[in-house]
Amino acid sequence: MVISSATWGHVPPGDSFWLTNARLPLALLDVAVPHRTPIPALASAPFLEDLLAADVAIRAGQIAAIAPVGTAPADAPQVNLAQGMIWPCFVDSHTHLDKGQIWNRSPNPDGSFDQALATVAKDVCHWQPEDLYRRMDFGLRCSYAHGTRAVRTHFDAAGPLATPVLQVIQTLQREWKDRITLQAVCLVSLDYFLTPAGVALADQVAAIGGLLGGVAFPNPMLDEQLDRVFALATERGLDLDFHVDESLNPDDQVLRQVAQARIRNDFQGSVVCGHCCALSVQPPDVLNDLLTWAKRAELGIVSLPMCNLYLQDRQPQRMPRYRGVTVLHELNQAGIPVAIASDNCRDPFYAYGDHDGLEVFTQAVRIGQLDRPIGNWAQAITTTPAQLMGLSQPGTIALGQPADLILFKARTFNELLSRPQGDRVVLRQGHPIDTTLPEYAELDDLVRLA
Repeated sequence: MVISSATWGHVPPGDSFWLTNARLPLALLDVAVPHRTPIPALASAPFLEDLLAADVAIRAGQIAAIAPVGTAPADAPQVNLAQGMIWPCFVDSHTHLDKGQIWNRSPNPDGSFDQALATVAKDVCHWQPEDLYRRMDFGLRCSYAHGTRAVRTHFDAAGPLATPVLQVIQTLQREWKDRITLQAVCLVSLDYFLTPAGVALADQVAAIGGLLGGVAFPNPMLDEQLDRVFALATERGLDLDFHVDESLNPDDQVLRQVAQARIRNDFQGSVVCGHCCALSVQPPDVLNDLLTWAKRAELGIVSLPMCNLYLQDRQPQRMPRYRGVTVLHELNQAGIPVAIASDNCRDPFYAYGDHDGLEVFTQAVRIGQLDRPIGNWAQAITTTPAQLMGLSQPGTIALGQPADLILFKARTFNELLSRPQGDRVVLRQGHPIDTTLPEYAELDDLVRLA
């Protein structure tokens, strides 16, 4: 039984079928998975624009075979993808679900970073459990429908905010555990961890298996603050995820201090630094020094291209001169793992966004000129964030892995990045999911209550 692209989205019933005449991004194809049978005949398969032409067998919810086009038995249930692309599901390693979807009730009056901070500070009076749950669940439903399988969210945690947000996160982790892996990182200024409240927060985060994190502001006590948070994380067996150098001030060089603190404390967990915008305005010698320290300390970097482009160098009635996006190419060339992620969605820090990994990738390619060639950059929204988040699934297309896949009609990267791909098909364990997005009208009463 062959199902053509004319019946796009219809996957044969049952647990065994083939996706034929497909194109797989080479960067996302794991052909050397340890302890697994090598994929036969791949060396002779045709390549086009960093893509591999292949037939893919799905059996019992897993990828059972990746073989040259024409391999699928004629009598096997199959879907002819007509050269459409197959991707693994996205991994979104830096979001702010607790702030998400408040734009309609709390818009940023001038789009600036300072006004975003002030506007959110006023909106938190509405952050009761029901409000948080509905908005955060809305964001997860968007992520899931677009094809995301794992999300890391930062959450504002100073004072009384931590308890209701953590309660909602625990509820969402239970409700979404079979669909989305949800990780949580507390967000406070690092001086908070020098107080008893900071220690209590570390205990609360540890209780849900979260991560310690915060904004590492330049200040005379930063080394002491970093040593404290590294010690708290070590004592509780937690990883770390910081907001670092989110500015266009070349004097902001916190990344170096984070790297030195990791080495000084011999910290064994994962350390991720988000934003790092100030790298984009450093002179070459300073940039090289900062990257050398980041590489030596084995830091991971997460870039948030859409939000940083929106906020940085924003001044009224003046065209921005700087992009605000970190040095993606230089990080990659230095061998430092770099991921891209959604960051804020429809809140005062970023008025737009929909937790769509493809949009993040598309905009990153355009903003950062990640093409010519596109090479391994598809890993930045799949494989690399999966590694930085410590996920068991590697974010690749590999034998024996769950068939958590996204099927696109686009046949090339150019076609993929030229249209929104709203007709994508998302498979989870080999079964298509409902990709209908939640309606914004669901949240209308939250605006009226404000």
